[in-house]
Formats: sequence, structure tokens, C-alpha cells
Amino acid sequence: MMTGVGSASARVIDVTDIDPKYRHTIIFQLFEHLGSTDSLELVVDHNPRRLRFALEAAHGGQCQWTYLEEGPDTWRVRLRRLRGVGSDTEA
Repeated sequence: MMTGVGSASARVIDVTDIDPKYRHTIIFQLFEHLGSTDSLELVVDHNPRRLRFALEAAHGGQCQWTYLEEGPDTWRVRLRRLRGVGSDTEA
């Protein structure tokens, strides 16, 4: 689902619908293609801290991670890709 406010958009992904062996790959690809005003909201059935560590290891300070809901049954996280941090900046 994509929602837009002005030029910003938020994509909501229920991670439980994705085969576990493909989850991180798909989330990484979606994250890497986020625009400067876009966000990606993940809905998960556990604390996705391993994903957070992996994203931060790969993207450093470009990864803004915000918990919107913290269990016990549902976890929701908003991801934004910050530009101008590190060597990968938006043209």
C-alpha cells in the first residue's frame, strides 16, 4: 500500500507475507530505492533488531529507524533513508 501526502509517500509492508528466506533482500532493495521524502513501514510479528543491525551496518547514518509499535504480538517500524550522510547522496 502506498499513501501520499504532497510529494511524500509511505509504503506499508506486512513482512509476515514474505517468505523468510527473501525478507531481508526485499527490504534492503525497497530501502535503497526510497526517495528523500519517502518512508517504508514494516509490520512484523517479532522485534526486527537483526534487520536493524544489518541495515545500519550497510547504510550507517543513512538509516533512520523509528519504532511505531513494540509488541508483544505486532511490531511496526518506520524506515527513512537520509540523504547527504556518508558517501551515498541523492543526485
